Amino acid sequence: MSGLLRLVPDEPEPAHDLAVAAPRTRSRPRWAADPVDELAEELGGVCAAAVHPDEIAAVLEADGLTGEQITERYGRHDAFELAAELYARVPRSHPEPDPRPDPWRVAPGPFLLRSLVFTLPGFGYALGSPLSGDTRESLGLPAGTGALVASALVAWAFNQALAHRAYTRLAAGGRAAAGRCLATGAPLGALLATGAALALPAPAGALAFAAGQALYLAAATVLLVLGRERLLLLALLPTATGGAVVLFTQPPPVVGVALLLASVGGALFAAGHEIARTRREEDAPAGPPPSPLASVPFGLFGLGCGALTALAALGDTVVHHESGASGPAVLALTLSMGAAEWLLYRCRGLALAALTAATTTTGLLLGAVRVLTLCAGGYLAALTALTLAVGALWPGAAPPDAVHLAALLALGAVLWSGLLLQAYGTAWIPALLCLGAAGTETAAVALRIWAPATGQLVICSGAAAALLAVATALLGRITTHR
Repeated sequence: MSGLLRLVPDEPEPAHDLAVAAPRTRSRPRWAADPVDELAEELGGVCAAAVHPDEIAAVLEADGLTGEQITERYGRHDAFELAAELYARVPRSHPEPDPRPDPWRVAPGPFLLRSLVFTLPGFGYALGSPLSGDTRESLGLPAGTGALVASALVAWAFNQALAHRAYTRLAAGGRAAAGRCLATGAPLGALLATGAALALPAPAGALAFAAGQALYLAAATVLLVLGRERLLLLALLPTATGGAVVLFTQPPPVVGVALLLASVGGALFAAGHEIARTRREEDAPAGPPPSPLASVPFGLFGLGCGALTALAALGDTVVHHESGASGPAVLALTLSMGAAEWLLYRCRGLALAALTAATTTTGLLLGAVRVLTLCAGGYLAALTALTLAVGALWPGAAPPDAVHLAALLALGAVLWSGLLLQAYGTAWIPALLCLGAAGTETAAVALRIWAPATGQLVICSGAAAALLAVATALLGRITTHR
């Protein structure tokens, strides 16, 4: 017992023992260390990333430190005084944020599929050419061309507006709301486009073709909005088969008409089936739908783009009574639309990355210029390659000369930059610029001011420059990328 209770020696230790013990190294007592240094080391990450001492004070209070504890442990009056000292002791070090996933990164495969469904209907014009007969209009065009063009322009304009309206309903109310919009709008668009054709003199065969064209474009709009590109591609297989035959020989008229009817019928059946499926789905919770007037500029943009494309296809025939390289060029333009859509997604993703990397407004603007240059240049490169490839494969077609190729690239730049502005919610500027360009080019062709390709090059280059300038200013604003 006495051994356990003996806490201190009864007598001082011998002197020689103290002398031996003196040289030994003793650890620094905890009470002698600066507790603020220890706290700064413990909260080093918080202190280094803070932009104001109050941020550190908030962390201290969140950890439950009271004023009494701060005074007793650290010898400071309160959390704010302690936070100010921690802020002063720890150097600033703001870590870079973790890279965010690109919300606009998509695989190019679906856009290749869309390129096909945009392009294959063009073979229908070759299959249906016997329906117009051998007579020519005063402008040197096949009989009924005016009716076909009028029908196509009305259908493009209306269906562009309808697609925008249906997409907004799809985002706000789900597939059921979009299906109701399409079920009403698609038949109305087909009726208006057919009426436009009937308003002009044309052979019965051309009018029948125009009606089929209007029905097909309405059905295609339904399937594209509802994401059923594969069904549309299946419906186009008969026309694609006929198009492959046309590259080598003209099939009998009855065969061409049968293939066209098969494609139109298949597209109508698929569109009706998909609309019926949406009626069995429930509406998503949504607010009031946007005004139909919001879709008007999208329709006007479709009208302007359709007119510019028609002028590119028919301008040489109207002025010089020869088709030239317009057929392969228009085919390449439609094929390029898939690449155009994919590059719109890439442009949005790269613009968001430029915003993340920019530290000043000037840096953001320069980043926007680089992104637009890369994406627009990539699209024009793809359009050039497609034009040369289609021209090489097209029977009897000569390679496009420099003026025709440059004019086609200018038109492609107008279409791509206009679609880009629409993707960012700016719709009226591209609509008005495209309509203005189409009207100016139409007047130039009618008055024989320039050769069609020269007029297209000059006018579309000006419109593209204006659209890209607007796009640069738009992407150079921080609020655009919210």
